[in-house]
Amino acid sequence: MKKLLVAILSIGAVITGIANAELDNPGGVGGLKSLRGDTPIEETRPSDTMKKYPREQVIDSNYVYQPPLIPHNIRNYEVSLNANKCLSCHSWKNAKQMGATKISVTHFMNREDAVLADVSPRRYFCLQCHAPQANAKPLVENEFESVDSLR
Repeated sequence: MKKLLVAILSIGAVITGIANAELDNPGGVGGLKSLRGDTPIEETRPSDTMKKYPREQVIDSNYVYQPPLIPHNIRNYEVSLNANKCLSCHSWKNAKQMGATKISVTHFMNREDAVLADVSPRRYFCLQCHAPQANAKPLVENEFESVDSLR
């Protein structure tokens, strides 16, 4: 009986706390800003302008093993279970003819480092690691310094 009374009182305290929080913060925004800005969840904010993707501009890597950035526009590229537009140029078969960089041999290895005849399923979805380079301001403050700048 004592445990039941404690549980009921605890639930009451939680409910009271939630009710007080809603009264103190109508609308639920709480003064926090997200990538949506201060637009409430219930509203749709205008979309950002499209970023410009500079052609043939290669941005150097900032750290070891960083996946290379994509130096071209990938708008309307399909990368799905059934198709991968990236491989039409970057596969070992087509890269030379297309003048594109071949995908790394590491993309043909499974988790046990066994070499496969085709691209590993865990490396098939290119956009999980590779992102297009764009002239865009950072979304959040970043004080990253490359190793070379620390000398």
